[in-house]
Amino acid sequence: MLPIKDDNPTTITPWVTYAIIAINVAVFLVTISLSPKGATLATLQYGAIPAVLFGHANLPAQLAAFPPGYEFLSIFTSMFMHGGWMHIAGNMLYLWVFGNNVEDAMGHFRFLIFYLLCGVAAAVGHGLLDTQSQIPMIGASGALAGVLGAYFLLYPKARILVWFFWVFIFYVPAVFVLGFWFVTQVFNFGSGAGGGIAWVAHIAGFIAGLVLIPLFKHRNVPLWHDGSHAPAFGVYRPGRPGRKARGASTSGSGVPPWAAAYEAERAAKRAAMKRDRRGPWGKETQTGEDRDTSPWGRYQPTAPKPKPAPKPGIGVPKVVRLHSDRDKDDT
Repeated sequence: MLPIKDDNPTTITPWVTYAIIAINVAVFLVTISLSPKGATLATLQYGAIPAVLFGHANLPAQLAAFPPGYEFLSIFTSMFMHGGWMHIAGNMLYLWVFGNNVEDAMGHFRFLIFYLLCGVAAAVGHGLLDTQSQIPMIGASGALAGVLGAYFLLYPKARILVWFFWVFIFYVPAVFVLGFWFVTQVFNFGSGAGGGIAWVAHIAGFIAGLVLIPLFKHRNVPLWHDGSHAPAFGVYRPGRPGRKARGASTSGSGVPPWAAAYEAERAAKRAAMKRDRRGPWGKETQTGEDRDTSPWGRYQPTAPKPKPAPKPGIGVPKVVRLHSDRDKDDT
């Protein structure tokens, strides 16, 4: 199940998401331009090695890219390195589809901090699985998993256009797409599939996104949102101006900022119905028609139509008497 796009507009330009994608692509292009030996050396220097991070081993002095005591910086450099075209293409596609809305929900600077923290949580979770491991971990999958976890809580009902089994293309709710992705990571980890993939990093990053999103999102952005101007559940109640909704300002109509566009859309629909004389406003009166033109005129009883005159019946034809001397009444 490969996501292509989501039907969830944003209110800001996601510059941080664009910058992260650009940096990942640039680093990958530089990496593939190196010789096989140079690429392996770069992976050892800038990849997150659990044994080094937890102090069980040290890189040789000629390979160390960071001074002693700053080996943890490899966690951040490893987030921007990838091992192949499919690796970077999949990660950047997911970030392109889901990153812009998460950045919209928390702002540029908060999103950058959130992204890096999710990457740190993913690296730590992967390292705790085997603190003696000397295999470097690279890729943006852990930080990206945090973005997916945040999207899961923010817009579970948003429609995602997916490419299913490489044949079918249709819209699926985000809660199903992201839930399927998370269950797949857990299943693959439990079954031991793909030994070269850090499944625990994906799981830890996703959980970190679920935990951190309530702390990083804007206060007026509700959780469990459906991607439209109205919340999925009854946080805001249209048509009740006397009651203040959560996130509404102390002055004004009491409509929260995220519901203002929804109210404007409703008003535009009512105006269009009135202009087209649909609903209770009825239709235009025809020439020569005597009808009540008030808003409720279409529901007034009209005069009954005259019934058509009955057609004449055929009856029984009269029989001519053949014998006049008989009873005249006998026909």
